[in-house]
Amino acid sequence: MKKLATAVVAFVALEHILFLVLEMFFWATPTGIKLLGLTPEFAEQSSALAANQGLYNGFLAAGLIWGLIRKGDAHQIKVFFLSCVIVAGVFGGITAKISILFVQGAPALAALVLLMLARQS
Repeated sequence: MKKLATAVVAFVALEHILFLVLEMFFWATPTGIKLLGLTPEFAEQSSALAANQGLYNGFLAAGLIWGLIRKGDAHQIKVFFLSCVIVAGVFGGITAKISILFVQGAPALAALVLLMLARQS
């Protein structure tokens, strides 16, 4: 169970690295526009906000990676950062696009549940 929990936490961290790259570097490119379903005008107008959002996603990834590589018990670190991702996923799902709830929030919730189950076993 512990290995599965670690793998899912790593997946969530990887997702957030990819979000960082997409939002900071590809938002207003043809690839980003197509992938995110944006108009070129909106992508240009919102690129600074997207870069800021990407930076925050990078901080979430960094926290999860810190929890994964820390020696000893880093359970609280992982719980904190997964909780942050879940809150961000719920907020994004409500305020921006429902798919954010499933792409961002659901994997983090799964990781958190697995982490708690691994802790009990």
